[in-house]
Amino acid sequence: MIEYRSIRVALLGAGSVGSQVARLLLEHADELAARIGAKLELVGIAVRDVDAKRDADLPRELFTTDAETLILGADVVVELMGGLEPARTLVLQAIASGADVVTGNKALLAAHGPELFAAAEQVGAQLSYEAAVGGAIPIIRPLRESLAGDRVDRILGIVNGTTNFILDRMDSTGASLEDALATATELGYAEADPTADIGGYDAAQKATILASLAFHTSVPVEAVHREGITGVTAEQIASAQRAGYVVKLLAICERLADPDTGDEGVSVRVYPALVPRTHPLAAVRGANNAVFVEAAAAGPLMFYGAGAGGVQTASAVLGDLVAIARRHVVGGPGTSESTHADVAVLPIGSITTRYAITLEVEDEPGVLAKIAKLFSEHGVSVEQLQQTVDEGSGRATLVIGTHEAREQALADTVAALAAHPVVASVASVLRVEGS
Repeated sequence: MIEYRSIRVALLGAGSVGSQVARLLLEHADELAARIGAKLELVGIAVRDVDAKRDADLPRELFTTDAETLILGADVVVELMGGLEPARTLVLQAIASGADVVTGNKALLAAHGPELFAAAEQVGAQLSYEAAVGGAIPIIRPLRESLAGDRVDRILGIVNGTTNFILDRMDSTGASLEDALATATELGYAEADPTADIGGYDAAQKATILASLAFHTSVPVEAVHREGITGVTAEQIASAQRAGYVVKLLAICERLADPDTGDEGVSVRVYPALVPRTHPLAAVRGANNAVFVEAAAAGPLMFYGAGAGGVQTASAVLGDLVAIARRHVVGGPGTSESTHADVAVLPIGSITTRYAITLEVEDEPGVLAKIAKLFSEHGVSVEQLQQTVDEGSGRATLVIGTHEAREQALADTVAALAAHPVVASVASVLRVEGS
């Protein structure tokens, strides 16, 4: 048996994920070596502060503040620093030095993915990023490899654990968004500044990565339509329950025809939506993530599991690391990205969807006829209508479900409703997905 030299691993960052990666590399060194055919040698961990408290008890001599020197002596660089800089510069330096790279940095890939992939392809290096989407869920490799020969038509994903926890708590306890967010913060699911999560930014970055893989094209994060959950109310959640739906923040990536030209394009969007309680995504509870993939040949596939957590995400990092190390043993260039289809990313107005619209209206004769006329004028068909009258206020609440229509027509209908004198307010507008 040929004894292969040790594969030198440099780790950048020792936060909740990085420290668990380091711990597992040290504790499971012999087991990993048996799987790979070579030892993984953790040669150092680059951090800003070598004396900072860590989630794992690690040898102090491994720590350094000199990331650039550490990279030069590595075969594989694991980047878990987060953020755009200095992560981008260090990853490019690692690739230029001949090292392969494993990263869990979704923001970096969303902003600079094409540049990083091009640099890796130029030198035959491997850039792997299973941990960037879905935490422990294996979704990147299936899209990148297993489904590479299939045609992925649509992805529906719950890819942010914080917002799923908040919405699930609102659904199960009747809590307000503010109270559910406070609980999420107390339990460590939400950051002190939760904007990236509740504003939909985190999910949009992950949608960029999923769409680029699924459709073999480059999707800039700026092209992703993004809406967060800050406008979701307890009343909307309760109304959804009565109608047999649950509210989820979804990342949606799908192929569709441009309604104006007929050319194929893709839509990538993030927003809170009503999901039927019979749909598999409706059963995703707590801080878990799930990605529902619809492929032409493989059919519907669902990937479910922990979307965050130090040790869970470390599992995805180690999976990439072991795969890269095996390639070092057997030889050969890294797997390149197939992002050369150059498919147009269509605006949100091009999609076809359904709306659930809640209106506060004056309770007087002829109101329903006037509202129905507005829908007809914009080419939108009403599927169902529920009316509740408040005798004290002289107003009625209408919950209107539409048939499928073009997003732009639906948005124009809502704008016309808001401007009509019989409508006191448009209380809620949610799209319906997964039915």
